[in-house]
Amino acid sequence: MLISKSLNTRSFSGVQWKFIITAILLFLPLQELTANVLVSPTVVFITDKNPTGRITLLNRGNTPQEVSVYFSFGLPVSDSLGNISVAFQDSAVTDPRSCLEWVRAFPKRVIINPDESQIVRLMMRPPDNLPDGEYWARIMVRSQNATVEVPVAGEQDGIKTQLNMITEMAIMLKYRTGDLISDVELHNVSAVLKDSSVEVMIDLENRGNVSYMGMLETRLLDSDNKEISSNLRKLAVYRHLKRRIDLEFVGGEFKPPFRVEIKIGSEGRNDVTPEDMIKGNKITHTVVIK
Repeated sequence: MLISKSLNTRSFSGVQWKFIITAILLFLPLQELTANVLVSPTVVFITDKNPTGRITLLNRGNTPQEVSVYFSFGLPVSDSLGNISVAFQDSAVTDPRSCLEWVRAFPKRVIINPDESQIVRLMMRPPDNLPDGEYWARIMVRSQNATVEVPVAGEQDGIKTQLNMITEMAIMLKYRTGDLISDVELHNVSAVLKDSSVEVMIDLENRGNVSYMGMLETRLLDSDNKEISSNLRKLAVYRHLKRRIDLEFVGGEFKPPFRVEIKIGSEGRNDVTPEDMIKGNKITHTVVIK
């Protein structure tokens, strides 16, 4: 998900204007980022056996970047239509799975020159007698140009607009302790034909003590088991999640009745290392199209 604002550069006589472009980059792999500063990894795992971690900041731009690191809390949630969003909280977080209050970053602010990198270390200080499971926070990385030159107008020149780019990226932080259980439950599934597509609504509930990470595969089949269309995507369920999948429907040689086959499992997540992957249960379900 990428949310950005852009304003055109203009000149106004006698007035200095500074427009700020703000971009919030969430859940994006490194090759999709448009910011000058790259962050690696995109998910940080820390355990009770080694309560420290780190992220690497790389300035791939041609100007020095001022980078600050702070923490927030926000889980992906869905509405009744299956739309996914994330609401961030920086304080007054009461979620029992939040580790916001006991994570620190060193350094919190740094200037990185072009083509140089900086390691930011993360330190966890969890409370005593913490129940087994996974605890969450967001590592917020904010960057902007470290030096902004203010243009000086000549007698016949108008004052020029100053343009500065500010970006923010949210990285998921997961702290794990004790025995870890990955388990997801399929509550309800519906498949409805709408024009040239089939709308599939999948209702999931996390029954484990860690976020369920896996793959969600949906296939549209005819009565002869021929595949009409399919969809494969990453899946992360923290609590309750409703996902909407639209499968292309093409008539013709395919024979009714039509059905949707759903498969959920831990295999196929190449963005998580095997040692960080908590394998969960598998689900296979079939629903007939209404």
